[in-house]
Amino acid sequence: MLIKEAKKITDSLTRTSKMPGLSYSLPAWECKTGSKLRKVKNSVCSACYALKGNYTRYKAIKIAQYRRLAAIKMEGWTRAMAAQIIRQKYFRWHDAGDVQDLDHLNKIFEVCELTPDTKHWMPTREAWIKDHLDRAPANLVIRFSPPMIGQRNDSWPNSSMVVETGATCPAPAQNNSCGDCRACWDPLVKVVSYGKH
Repeated sequence: MLIKEAKKITDSLTRTSKMPGLSYSLPAWECKTGSKLRKVKNSVCSACYALKGNYTRYKAIKIAQYRRLAAIKMEGWTRAMAAQIIRQKYFRWHDAGDVQDLDHLNKIFEVCELTPDTKHWMPTREAWIKDHLDRAPANLVIRFSPPMIGQRNDSWPNSSMVVETGATCPAPAQNNSCGDCRACWDPLVKVVSYGKH
């Protein structure tokens, strides 16, 4: 499938200046768990970065996110996503938003299987995904992100957390860039901690 044809199905992917490859962005307003956590004081989602800054400054970003959300249901979505990702060494699922349901998760698994040479990383707050980790493709690192600032979870093979101090993510000291760090995509790195922002 040609990239031009693929984009007609999936809409465009995102390229953030921080990360080493493309990523995928959905509207954070539609996060299943995150929508509830936004109302909880001191939760990570109470100050969600994807509900401010460029995500809200430019109307086109939100419009594109909602087009991507609708596209998940389209026939050929998995093949179209794979066609755009296959040449990427690294890919991040959801620089905004999260998994919508089991059908969406299954499609993400299929895209990862269709792009075996790409290292995929997917942070999530959807705890039900733990029941499906045994089916996750080997090239996909799923990091569970606990809901509260400072909260750590070691019950998943990989996780992440937001901390007030002592973050392990080097991006803030590297001009807000991953640089040569690939910890988020590395299954051997059990926990990655990010500074509150």
